[in-house]
Amino acid sequence: MSTLNKRIRNYMLERKRQRTRLVTKDGRCNIEYGNIKYSTHVAFLIDFWTTFVEIRWRFVLFFFIASFTLSWFIFGLLWYWIARGNGDLTWQEPPSNHISCVGNVDGLTTAFLYSLETQTTIGYGGRAITAECPAALALIIIQSLLGAIINCFMCGIILSKISLPKKRAKTITFSEMAVISPRNGSLCLSIRVANLRKTLMIGSQIYGKLLRTTTTPDGETIIMDQVNVDFLVDGGKDNLFFVTPLTLHHIIDKSSPFFDMAVDTLHEKEFELVVFLDGTAESTSSSCQVRTSFIPQEIMWGYNFLPIISKSKEGKYRVDFSNFSKLVPVATAHCAYCYHNIKGSHLHSREGHDNLGFEVIEIDNPPNVINM
Repeated sequence: MSTLNKRIRNYMLERKRQRTRLVTKDGRCNIEYGNIKYSTHVAFLIDFWTTFVEIRWRFVLFFFIASFTLSWFIFGLLWYWIARGNGDLTWQEPPSNHISCVGNVDGLTTAFLYSLETQTTIGYGGRAITAECPAALALIIIQSLLGAIINCFMCGIILSKISLPKKRAKTITFSEMAVISPRNGSLCLSIRVANLRKTLMIGSQIYGKLLRTTTTPDGETIIMDQVNVDFLVDGGKDNLFFVTPLTLHHIIDKSSPFFDMAVDTLHEKEFELVVFLDGTAESTSSSCQVRTSFIPQEIMWGYNFLPIISKSKEGKYRVDFSNFSKLVPVATAHCAYCYHNIKGSHLHSREGHDNLGFEVIEIDNPPNVINM
């Protein structure tokens, strides 16, 4: 029972975290809009193309089926009305030498079938229009044009939804946790990101926003105060070579919003770190943005990521994603102020960590080696 109660508490705590965060781990914005005026709803209808592209797939499939079925039925009624006006129906008992507007259209069912065949250009050959009725000639032109418009519109909606940049963003993943540890003489907050496809993201840019509630000197409470958080990688900030997983670093200095935090107060803070990655897909040339967020309970002080890149004997580089989100403890200063101002607080391991996936290459006579 104690284990069950613990699982229930953890589950309820996780649900509470999901409700309180603005951006979920998969990048969806957790926000509601209320008291929207009627005119704003009309604006969504005016911008109908974007509305159709953004609605859920079940509604797209419903509109797809309904638009074709309803148009077939409406034009079927019109063909039935024309046949009735010309006396073509069976119950009207047309004479033997009677010329119908549409051959073999003698009831509502056959009128619906002829409408379907006309709009879909099936043309079985059992029913065909004649030159007897000018109204029928006009109706077949209108139905053909309207059917082409419906085809183009629905095909465009489906293709647009399939090719949305959001789908490309699903193949870019962030680590579940962020870490704080020393790196290159600085205390850094680090996040790992990986591109699961071999095609590159061109012109990638990485940045972050720290969302928190603050109170101004005038007493005004700002619910969602946004503070810029700059991230760097070893290769620079812009135009990243995103072919292997990267580790993003934010230097915690006096200008950093994390400078006043410590290992024992970090998880008591209330904030949300939202990380953005903007780029252009190499294969489709479409721009996309990947988002994720970290709350204080998802930032581990005094930990570092395990290495995941190795090189085989054949000279191929290998990425071991089993270590993508795994952490290892490292000696780290108690707080950022201690790290920068108290001597001896630059505690970090100099021994490094073994990459278990690395394969050692034996070289008998290494060329071009200079002994110093």
